[in-house]
Amino acid sequence: MQDLSSLYAFLVVGSLLSITPGPNMIYVISRSITQGRRAGLTSLGGVIVGYLFYMFGAAFGSTAFFKTQPHAAQILSACGAVYMGWLGWNAIRPGGRSPLEIRDHLPREHTGKLFAMGTTTSLLNPKLALIFLTLLPQFIDETQGEVLQQSLFYGGLFIFLFAFVNAGMALFSGIMAAF
Repeated sequence: MQDLSSLYAFLVVGSLLSITPGPNMIYVISRSITQGRRAGLTSLGGVIVGYLFYMFGAAFGSTAFFKTQPHAAQILSACGAVYMGWLGWNAIRPGGRSPLEIRDHLPREHTGKLFAMGTTTSLLNPKLALIFLTLLPQFIDETQGEVLQQSLFYGGLFIFLFAFVNAGMALFSGIMAAF
């Protein structure tokens, strides 16, 4: 049984993080607007694969690895910073476009590509990596029992919160686009 105060704290933090816009939410919304709810939900399916990758990676040892290898965490942070810098450069360079800039239209993509793009967006999201590798372990209490079980519980709950909010955004965006 999870400590109720930790569970409540986690629900508050997880809920706040799930409603915070980021690359995954922007991707899901943009696909819902341009191709409809089904495309947005397909994209969300790919995003969830990325969440699962990070959850299982954290639960099965990457957290321990990063605790024992501080340079690895610095390398991951540097990769995230380079990615964010690349996005920024593409936005400010001559002739560049912001990834959040409204475009006339996005090309219509087939289901497999929507799913793959969602997965890629999720895997390259530095915020997501930091959440699973640094935030989630803060809620694990070794005295409460199985650490793996707690990791999977909190990770699964976190994924549920994100999926719930993003599915709502996909549905709402698709409805508004059709309207």
